[in-house]
Amino acid sequence: MTGIVVGIQPEKHVSESVHQVIPMASWGKLMLPVKSKGNDSMEILRTPDNRFNNLPGYPFQPHYLTIKDRSEEVAIRIHCIDEGAPTSQAVLMLHGEPSWSFLYRKMVAPFVQAGYRVVAPDLPGFGKSDKPAKRSDYSYARHVAWMLDWLKAMDLRNIILICQDWGGLIGMRLVAAEPDRFARVVTTNTMLPTGDHNPGAAFLQWQKFSQEVPVFQAGQVISKGVVTPLPEAVIAAYDAPFPDESYKEGARQFPSLVPTTPDNPESQPNRDAWKVLMTFARPWLCTFGDSDPITGPAAPVIQKLIPGCQGQPHTTLRGGGHFIQEDCGEALTRVVLEWLQAA
Repeated sequence: MTGIVVGIQPEKHVSESVHQVIPMASWGKLMLPVKSKGNDSMEILRTPDNRFNNLPGYPFQPHYLTIKDRSEEVAIRIHCIDEGAPTSQAVLMLHGEPSWSFLYRKMVAPFVQAGYRVVAPDLPGFGKSDKPAKRSDYSYARHVAWMLDWLKAMDLRNIILICQDWGGLIGMRLVAAEPDRFARVVTTNTMLPTGDHNPGAAFLQWQKFSQEVPVFQAGQVISKGVVTPLPEAVIAAYDAPFPDESYKEGARQFPSLVPTTPDNPESQPNRDAWKVLMTFARPWLCTFGDSDPITGPAAPVIQKLIPGCQGQPHTTLRGGGHFIQEDCGEALTRVVLEWLQAA
């Protein structure tokens, strides 16, 4: 596919052309200064390759596509898993905060074996994707724009979307922006908040913690959001994208970007997105965990408001924490595949 290259290229230049591959450095910290139309330049960090060696259950070849930021002369390389036949129906798996495509590793092979193409990107700031170096580089609107441009560049259509956490905050906006690209949607432990309702004590506590903790340990955050204890190697894999605190600006910033008040900059865009979603009649499945205090109340709201949810076999998975793919990856895969096969 145009703009997608398997493997890592040896060149060491930075291309400013849209959809051109920018190769990854092999050793040490790589900071890429790029031109900005403003007074400050955006700098891009790229996690060294060797941080991702020998990850448990993650044998996937890297695929990269480069997009341009809409407001600055900045090239941002986005990584994704891309497995299965290019002509097969695409299952788009969107992760959230502070995880990356590693979260979906248990689900890739079964979907490919069932005849689907699995595409699981790393959001900018996470995983193997480029990481803007300043917290001010990150905004909700910018991430939606980046991923919308990536989606169009990938030319994905007839998509089955599976989204969790921030994967839903961004993914549901993508559905609203490009509804004709999506055939089906699976939401799991996520919501599209407008700030018109209290997000609850659990989220506000998490938001406060994320801004104040001296060292942000992504692996430990994931381990606190599951029911089943994680092996040390899995916890380390969630830390792999972040060699030091300078790489974590996106992970730090994301909790503060969630609309929690009606006047949040993205409250109205999310309200507008809901207007579209409330007309979306294609099949939509909610599969939430029973042990997620933050997003659990969202499932009945989604089911009530989105027409495509009517008559679907919505499921609550027992023993599923916030990062349900870790607790119930096999069960979640089975539920979704059975739902697809029943159609």
